[in-house]
Amino acid sequence: MIKRSLWACIIAFGACAVVGQAYALPRVASLNLCTDQLLLELAQPEQIVGLTPLARDCWSAVLCEQAQQAPVMRPTAENIVALHPDVVLGGVYTAAVAMQAARESGAQVLAIPPAKSLADIPVQIMQVATAIGVPERGHALVQAFERRLAALTQPRSQTDPTAAVYAANGFVTHAGTLPDDVLAHAGFRNYSTIIGQHRSAHFPMEVLIAYPPDLLILDRSGRGNSLAQSLLDHPALQEAFAGKRHLNIPARLWLCGLPQTLDSIALLKAAHRAENGPERQIP
Repeated sequence: MIKRSLWACIIAFGACAVVGQAYALPRVASLNLCTDQLLLELAQPEQIVGLTPLARDCWSAVLCEQAQQAPVMRPTAENIVALHPDVVLGGVYTAAVAMQAARESGAQVLAIPPAKSLADIPVQIMQVATAIGVPERGHALVQAFERRLAALTQPRSQTDPTAAVYAANGFVTHAGTLPDDVLAHAGFRNYSTIIGQHRSAHFPMEVLIAYPPDLLILDRSGRGNSLAQSLLDHPALQEAFAGKRHLNIPARLWLCGLPQTLDSIALLKAAHRAENGPERQIP
C-alpha cells in the first residue's frame, strides 16, 4: 500500500513537472532601449534577465520607474553568453556583436526596427509578445492602443495648422518618421514637408523665425546645458514663439513606438484647441 502510494506521488509529481515545463515562459534579455520598454510592458518580471542601463534613464525612457525593479546589464556579447537567455530582443542598428553571440549560443533573436508610424506599434507589440510567450498580453495591449488611437485621431484637412518639431542642433523632423505621423493624427501638417525639407538636417533658426510654423514643438532629449540643447532656449526663438505658439514634448514619448506615444497626440490636440494660455509641457 505504501509502495503504491509512493508510485502515485512520483507519477503525479512527474506529470506536474511536465506541465510546468510545457508552460514555462522563456527568459529574455534586451539590448535596445525600445525593446527594453516593450519587454517591461509585456513580460512577467521573472522573465527579464537583463535590460540596458538606458531603461532607467527618465530622459530617455517612459517606463524608467518600472525599470528600477528589473536587472540591467551592458549590451555586450560577454553578458549575453553569461546570462544565456532563451530570447534576445534588440534593434537593427546596435549591439550587432551581442546579437550574433546570442544567435551562436542558441537563443531566439528578434531585431525590431525603429517605428516609423503609429501603425508599426501594434505589429511590434505582437512580435515581442509572441516571441516571449505572452500573446494574450500582446492582444490586450494592442486592443487598448487601437481604441485610444481611434478616439484621439483628428480628421485631416488641407487647412490644418502647421507644426515644426525642432530638436537639438536645430534639426527638424521630416516626413516618414514617427513624430511626423503623430502630427498628422493630432491635426497638424508637418512644416518641414511644406517647405520641402525631406531629410533630417540642420535648419537655421533665422529661417524658422522669418517663415514661422503655427506651432513650434521643442523636442527635448536630455538634461544639461549642452550647446546642442541650448539652441532650443535661444531668446530670439522664445520671443518669436511666445505663449501658446510653442510646446515642449520630451523626446522619450516618440523616441520609441510605445502605447505611451499616444500621450504626445493628446498634448498636441490640447495645444491645437488652446486659444491662449501658457506653454504646455511634461516635466
